[in-house]
Amino acid sequence: MKQFGGPVIFLDRSDINTDEIIPAKYLTEVEKAALAPHCLEDLSLEGFDPSGDALRRATVIVTRANFGCGSSREHAPWALEVNDITVVVAQSFARIFRQNMFNCGMMAIEIPEETIDGLFEFGRGGSVDCSVDYTGRKLLFSRGDGGSMQVGFSLSEFDSALVKAGGWVEFADARY
Repeated sequence: MKQFGGPVIFLDRSDINTDEIIPAKYLTEVEKAALAPHCLEDLSLEGFDPSGDALRRATVIVTRANFGCGSSREHAPWALEVNDITVVVAQSFARIFRQNMFNCGMMAIEIPEETIDGLFEFGRGGSVDCSVDYTGRKLLFSRGDGGSMQVGFSLSEFDSALVKAGGWVEFADARY
């Protein structure tokens, strides 16, 4: 099972598509590592710097609705994975992107819009870290000033098994 949790980056926009996660010109790459420097480089978001420290440190993304829309390429979750981003928290995900995250042993956590709004408000108070209690199905967000916010989440049995195994390939290898 991968490591989950760590520094959070907030991407305050809905409909961030797979071309913004990893531009199409890099889809010819066959090694995941080659995608690393290009993650989110085409994301247009005020105040966001794809080459900045915030993205390099982040292991958790908090964003709005319909994250990962666009094409169904696996390269988008791969680009996150090779940058050690193993958790994306959003109001909703594009169906295929969401499943590709779990197929890679990563977590795509859906929570209600009101809770997302609360997380963005919480994040305005300074840098935020997230601890993931996988078995208890809880996220604990904390700030350096001592503030904290706990959020529950759910996973299907199958998605949970994929995460625990480390992804679809490891899941299948153990069973077939």
